[in-house]
Amino acid sequence: MSTPAPNASDFLRAFTGDAGQLLPQKDAPILAQTTSPNRELYLDNYLAKMADYENAYQEDVYLERHRYPVLISTFKRLDRVQNLVGHGNFNVVSFDEMLKYGKRYSSVGEFTQVEKDFLEELFFANARQYGFLGDKVITEISAPIPERDRRKVGRTGHFLYRGKSETLYDKLQKDVGSNIVLTSGIRSVVKQSHLFLAKTIQSKGNLSKASRSLAPPGHSYHGIGDFDVGKVGFGRKNFTEAFATTDEYKRLVDLGYVDIRYPRDNMFGVRYEPWHIKVV
Repeated sequence: MSTPAPNASDFLRAFTGDAGQLLPQKDAPILAQTTSPNRELYLDNYLAKMADYENAYQEDVYLERHRYPVLISTFKRLDRVQNLVGHGNFNVVSFDEMLKYGKRYSSVGEFTQVEKDFLEELFFANARQYGFLGDKVITEISAPIPERDRRKVGRTGHFLYRGKSETLYDKLQKDVGSNIVLTSGIRSVVKQSHLFLAKTIQSKGNLSKASRSLAPPGHSYHGIGDFDVGKVGFGRKNFTEAFATTDEYKRLVDLGYVDIRYPRDNMFGVRYEPWHIKVV
């Protein structure tokens, strides 16, 4: 589930206006546990919400207003780690490595206990309360991505897991052509946290809205094998439904062996992502 991240100033500008009334947290209704006659109504409402995922809804869960400062400070410190190691290498930075960078480099600064607690809380939270219904696929916040298990893909700035992921990507390039390109591969817990915090800031603290576009930390299959592809030269539109109109996407579908992780009308609490290739 990949969203290209604007720069930090873009996110921080989202807080210049009123953040809106914060609503109490509620457990997200789960379709499998919803009984008739409400089941059909819930399904209709759910599908409408996923189709208009950028809207805000009454039942959405917001971060408490008093926690905005730690949200912003944590995001900015993660941003400084990314600036230190480079955008590509940041994809595979582990939680423990992140903390070491903070201690060793004054340009980053040591993560405060409040910031570390915030990241841990975000990782261990029950994402269903936001409305995200996908599985948690990484259970250890400090899970590393060993160098021997990954391959950096030239001219993309991204990594793939060796084995199934790299084999499938190489096959796609052969069968679809060089116009198909890796747009996001391995994403560590740290990278996913950075993206999720960024989306939360952009959404003015709306955790539910953020999770409709981006898996919360620990829930992203990018952490265990999935990857995103796009059309060369298509830019940000590779992360929109416009990608599904390209010849490259149509060729992917015609191959018959490619699965999309989040197809249209999926029941994971996630928008349609035609670019997200299912591997595991």
